[in-house]
Amino acid sequence: MKPQKQFVIASHCILNQNAVIHGWERARGAFPFILEILDQGIAVIQLPCPEFIFLGGNRPPMTYEEYAKLLGFREKCRELLLPIIEQVKLYLAEDYQCLGVIGIHESPNCSISGQRGVLMEEFFSLCQQENISLKNFEVPTWYEENHQEDFHENLAKFLED
Repeated sequence: MKPQKQFVIASHCILNQNAVIHGWERARGAFPFILEILDQGIAVIQLPCPEFIFLGGNRPPMTYEEYAKLLGFREKCRELLLPIIEQVKLYLAEDYQCLGVIGIHESPNCSISGQRGVLMEEFFSLCQQENISLKNFEVPTWYEENHQEDFHENLAKFLED
């Protein structure tokens, strides 16, 4: 069997809700929609969670501004992202198709639209340096394991475009 040669890049907590601030989890383990992506033969590259790595699981909720001012945090994000960017470059060089990046709306690190999160600022900056252009999609703030509304239709459009 040959691989389909398609992948998405996903925020860490999409596949691992254990990294989320305790009490803020929206799924038991991973967001269920990830199964739709995998069922289509699309691979997933998981971004690191700089919040968990830098501050641990018992960290307090923080805003974008607090993370942006946190000494050494932005540098840690960049350091964590460099191997991901290298993977993406290697896949693209071998004619794999990156369908885009999936973030978390209004996250202080993984938001893409509106106030972009610190991690995503660094991610897109590195992509720009490497001439990597990516579509993006966000998990809305209202999305929960048992509350998905029109999310699946929007996800399907993102994966098709």
